[in-house]
Amino acid sequence: MTRLSAITTTELSTWVEQAKSHVHRGRVADRTPRLNMANPYWFAVHICCVTGQNYNVGDTDCVFPLMSVVKAFSLLYLLETFGAEKVLQWVGVEPSQAPFNSLDQLIADRGYPRNPMINSGAITLAAKLPGDNASDRTQRFCQWLNQLAGCQLKLDELMLASVRLTRSPANQAIANYLAETQYLDNPEIVLDTYEQICCLSGKVEDLALIGKLLAVRDGMISPKNRRIVNAVMLTCGLYEASAEFAVKIGLPMKSGIGGGLLAIIPGAGAIACYSPALDTVGNPVAGLAFVETLAQQLELSIFG
Repeated sequence: MTRLSAITTTELSTWVEQAKSHVHRGRVADRTPRLNMANPYWFAVHICCVTGQNYNVGDTDCVFPLMSVVKAFSLLYLLETFGAEKVLQWVGVEPSQAPFNSLDQLIADRGYPRNPMINSGAITLAAKLPGDNASDRTQRFCQWLNQLAGCQLKLDELMLASVRLTRSPANQAIANYLAETQYLDNPEIVLDTYEQICCLSGKVEDLALIGKLLAVRDGMISPKNRRIVNAVMLTCGLYEASAEFAVKIGLPMKSGIGGGLLAIIPGAGAIACYSPALDTVGNPVAGLAFVETLAQQLELSIFG
């Protein structure tokens, strides 16, 4: 058993302050005007332990969009709905050294998305979510997460409007290419679905609760599907920096440009951070500094 459930409040506060000292090395995403409104110095952490112990520190009332953190859970949802054999025909599990929104990577792979944690893979999987239209798909997916995890995620309509106003040309090009290579139909509905699920929003506690689904053996999620998602997060969840942090931290992790960062300690719990200042790859600077310190101090790496 890890020391995760035996942290003192003093230790936690010290590590949070240390992490916040790294904020100046990052900048808030300017992908949409609404994302850009975040204060780079906001920082929140919530830790859910399997023992039932919870820790909550910092700006924990901040509500933020999951953005790319949602990719791990659309993968989980589809694995639970359709099974691994089918889902892994739609998307691969190979790491990519290209940026998360790279069209060149997709063209090099002839339209078969490299993994579900980059945009081409996540857009492909958005096309497979059950439902009649983008809103129905998003609602069903959100309801599934909330019921299973006991959290309160909801669609941030203002963030979605901001995303739609400044639709990413890279994502449009990816969706069009996926349609050309017959990996998906109707790119417009698929992009709308993808944008909506990325705008599912909550507090850092909600992020930790959905993370707990990947940490705990409770009979609600198939152990095989949990293992698949954790493995893909470890190797692909932080984009081209994934290998570096697999060595430094040794935990399955997923980041999002909204400032969310989730780390899974299999069998022990989940660590969720909110820290909107990002590095050049698109990962939260202070969140990563915090998880790295925590993992080293408590020896949390899955590699022992």
